[in-house]
Amino acid sequence: MQKPPMSQQDPNALAFAAAWQELSAHPMFRPLTANAWPRPSARVTLVDSSDLGFAEVATDGSIRANRGKRLDPAQWTWVLAHCLLHLGFGHLDPRHGHDPAFRDAACIAVTRFQRAVKLGTEPELFPVVLPKADEAALVRQWRLDGVPVEFAGCGAGAPDLVVRADEAAPGHEPAWPDRFALGLSAAATAAVDVAGGARTSLTDPGAPRKPWDRALSWFVGSYPLLGGVAAGFTLVADADLARGWDISVAAVSSEAGEIYVNPLRELSEAQWRFVLAHEMLHAALRHADRVGPRDPYLWNVACDYVVNGWLVEMGVGEVPDGLLLDPALAGASAEEVYDRIAVDLRRLRKLATLRGRGRGDMLGEPLPWRGPRSGGVDLDDFYRRALLTGYRYHLRDGRGLLPTGLAEEIRVLEQPPPPWDVQLARWFDEHVPAPERQRTYSRPSRRQAATPGIPRPGRHLPEEVRQQHTFGVLLDTSGSMSHELMGKALGAIASYATARDVPAARVVFCDAAAYDAGYLAVHDIAGRVRVRGRGGTVLQPGVDLLERAPDFPPAGPLLVITDGYCDVLRIRRPHAYLMPRHAKLPFPPRGPVFSLR
Repeated sequence: MQKPPMSQQDPNALAFAAAWQELSAHPMFRPLTANAWPRPSARVTLVDSSDLGFAEVATDGSIRANRGKRLDPAQWTWVLAHCLLHLGFGHLDPRHGHDPAFRDAACIAVTRFQRAVKLGTEPELFPVVLPKADEAALVRQWRLDGVPVEFAGCGAGAPDLVVRADEAAPGHEPAWPDRFALGLSAAATAAVDVAGGARTSLTDPGAPRKPWDRALSWFVGSYPLLGGVAAGFTLVADADLARGWDISVAAVSSEAGEIYVNPLRELSEAQWRFVLAHEMLHAALRHADRVGPRDPYLWNVACDYVVNGWLVEMGVGEVPDGLLLDPALAGASAEEVYDRIAVDLRRLRKLATLRGRGRGDMLGEPLPWRGPRSGGVDLDDFYRRALLTGYRYHLRDGRGLLPTGLAEEIRVLEQPPPPWDVQLARWFDEHVPAPERQRTYSRPSRRQAATPGIPRPGRHLPEEVRQQHTFGVLLDTSGSMSHELMGKALGAIASYATARDVPAARVVFCDAAAYDAGYLAVHDIAGRVRVRGRGGTVLQPGVDLLERAPDFPPAGPLLVITDGYCDVLRIRRPHAYLMPRHAKLPFPPRGPVFSLR
């Protein structure tokens, strides 16, 4: 008999068939519904019955659904999943018999699970709030007190469990809980694949994994040194992106935690392991942030030589053709390699990194692509903890010896850099020394109670006229500077100046113009400074004002407080910069840079 056209079929039957098809494709229920088993699988039938609720399930896995109930596909999905879960939870064991307390408690347990995993849309069968007691406790309580009215017969049918003893003889009944355990394992694996991008949904079988995806998974599961770092990275394989940004093989953005690979390059999985390890070490060791005043591309080349040498020594993957590798540079640091290769700029400009010739593969900013971004992570803490944890696992499991240079760089990470205020204090000690106290017998020391007959000189500041130390503060007051940043910086400066008996500091506010505030007492700097400006950012006039001022010492140090959005500065006296964390100056600084944390 020919099947009627789709337009003439019952919409309810179509919704029912679509729900069953979706559940059969779900990895959690596939072992219950698949036919590749020696014993019967679950099967459904749409019947006309006035005595049936929504559906009922029997011991042999047969599910009878009521054609008279008009549900949409999502609601039928919930009803049929409810019946399948009864099978998976072992609720049709003949030992439970026809106990109404057990049947209603079993429905409560299944409904809790469905609400947790959000399978379909729940029809209005159950109260919004379910009992908190577990299934066994509910059975014991309801056998004594009776089932509450609101939970009596609350399943998908009236009742929805049909135990048939003749089909449940030992050795004959299907092992529904064992099948369901396999389904739960498959669903967990599928969920991981969905999170990792290997498939789009749980019911999607997923395309074959690409070699770069398999290479990244290998680090997470089999190489502890870089496993933690690999877990925090996102692989972006986009041919258009690679073509638009001239990425020959790969590039990395440590700020975004993304590795950009060119999917058109045909490399083996072992070669992709080498490439990904190369990029992850660039990011984890913060090579892009260590460039300083060096040429960025030559610094990238120097780091490539060092990283590639380490990976070859460790035997990670297989070296692709054309990578920068020189055995003569083995054991040298990136700084040493840079000093050695910078003498032949013409030849080095022709060398190629993984991004291509003349381009570095360490990107300062993330590339624009259509995928989701992750944020809110302290990058220094993440890379340091991931690499240190992997290093400890690597040594504990005996995964092999590491190159001396790599081990030293990782161990350095165990000693984080001193806080910015400690660094600032050292700068003050160097450029704004505290006045020295002198010893004199004219003021004997009072700390001689043990030997009162022996005079000892005391310490005091000389009363003669002496030159007072001072320093200049150039404060960027443009609109991009936050009040929190200025308050934290000025407070630290005032405290250190007070500790060194500095009576006043020369303060200049700069935005579109320079505003000379003159010499301000340090306690005024701490909290009662009236900030001028809040316009654009031009700092050089303020520098020129202090360098030409006749009442400011020629050797007086200058402290520049800015967020980096400023002009190029030329300062000919001792100076330092105080900036927010991750901010960068638009020029190579000649003085130390202290990062506010």
